[in-house]
Formats: sequence, C-alpha cells, structure tokens
Amino acid sequence: MKKSIISLSISMLLATSALASTAASATDIEGLSANVGVVSQYIFRGVVQTDTASASAGIDYENSGFYIGAWGADVQAGIEVDIYGGYNGELDSGLGYNVGFTSYQYTGDFDTSYNEVNLGLSYGMFSFTYNVGEWEVEAGADQDYDFLTAKVEHEGFYALYGTWGKDFDGDYLEVGYGTEVSGFDVGIAIVANSKELSGSTSDENLVFSIGKSF
Repeated sequence: MKKSIISLSISMLLATSALASTAASATDIEGLSANVGVVSQYIFRGVVQTDTASASAGIDYENSGFYIGAWGADVQAGIEVDIYGGYNGELDSGLGYNVGFTSYQYTGDFDTSYNEVNLGLSYGMFSFTYNVGEWEVEAGADQDYDFLTAKVEHEGFYALYGTWGKDFDGDYLEVGYGTEVSGFDVGIAIVANSKELSGSTSDENLVFSIGKSF
C-alpha cells in the first residue's frame, strides 16, 4: 500500500513539475518561484505528520529581501497550508538574518492552526532559528510555544538539532544529505525524536525526498 502511494505521489510530482515549468516559462516574473516535492514520510520539527508518503507544492515571491509565499502538503486527514512573509538579508560581515511570520492552517480534522514569529541567523556553515507562536486549541485555552534550532551543513551534508519550549516539550536530531540529480533535488535523512514527540518511547525514522524548484 505504501509503495503504491509513493509511486502515485512521484507521478503527481512529475505531472505538477511539467505544469509548473510551463507556467513559469509563460509568466517569467522576476522574483517569482515555485516548488513541488514528495517525501516518503512527512515529519515536521520532529513530529510525525504522516505514516505514508506526502506530496507538496508552494509558490514564493521575493523582492529586495522582502518575501511572501504559500506552501501546501498532504497530511492524510487533510491539507496543511502555510502562509508566510518577512524580510531577509546579509551584512557585509557575512552574517545573514531573517525576520518573518508564518500561519499554519489545516483542512479536515488533522489540526487547528498555529501562528508564529520567525527569527533566524546564519554565518558560513552554521545557522540558528528561533520561532515563538501560539497554538489554537479547539476545545480549551490556546497554548504558547517556542522552537529553537541549530544547524551545521557542508557540501550537502547537514546535522540539525531542534527543541520545543514553553507549553510544548521535546527535542529531536536530524542528520541527512541532499544533492541535485538531473535537475531534481533529492535527499535522505534520519530523524530521531524524543519520547515527548513520538509517544511513550523515542523513535527513529528514515526519510527520502525528491523535489524540483522553478
């Protein structure tokens, strides 16, 4: 069953890729880009979102450091739709920075919504992000959370540590490799999360990904 879903998702990726390529050539708007992708299992910040493959697509526009975008993914019990915007840049010293806002919305019964402020710093192979937000609880008081990551990457290899705080709890480690093959971005990663994120015991998952940007 899982193999057939992956095959279907890859077919969707190729079909969407052809359509997006045609659309990109037709519009040719400077600063506008699109992306499509498939992962063997969707894991977000150490939390498993799907037990099967998940297809996604997004569109972004950037101008003089300012950016806006939208991204959607299959989460089995519905569709996740992320809407975001912000500003990023780099100082003469090579220090990169980002300030933004993201709203995570869901269709179906998968989840409610999350709204957060995104902050980021990068220098060379090192990057750090800090996100602070609020989870809308359907039958109770809303919950506050923050999320911190530290990442190091070199020639396609990377290692990332992420940890939740405030009303949320748990952390995870992700190690992986990504490269380009025939115009497609492919990757493999191992995600190891703590028992707070996975349930009663800690867990490890092997994730494969393929995508394309236009």
